[in-house]
Amino acid sequence: MSPVEPTLVTSSERVQDGVDGLTVPLHRLAHARAGDKGDRLNLALFAYDPNHYALLMDQVTETRVLALFAHRGASRVRRYPMPGLAGMNLVIDDVLQGGVNGALNLDGHGKTLSFLLLGMTVEVQKV
Repeated sequence: MSPVEPTLVTSSERVQDGVDGLTVPLHRLAHARAGDKGDRLNLALFAYDPNHYALLMDQVTETRVLALFAHRGASRVRRYPMPGLAGMNLVIDDVLQGGVNGALNLDGHGKTLSFLLLGMTVEVQKV
């Protein structure tokens, strides 16, 4: 776990204070960008601070991301590390419920799904 500045956590967010660290929403440590092609979603996730890259690699796993998107029918997640950019690209299959032209949902492009990822919680060390 990487240390996190106390200012990264606000009282209005769900923060669990544990013995060794804090559980915080991912958006406190990283930002994301979404793109789509057919029924496949690409989520690029980048740490604000390159020192948090190892934490992201440890905790934002293919298994956790697949579980996060399971309710949308996601069938597979592949993670491509980008260490030079302190980020990763997550490719999620079958998550757009048919894609732009076939889905009946309001976000057929998947642009807002980066916010679902950024709501995932991660464990950080106290400072």
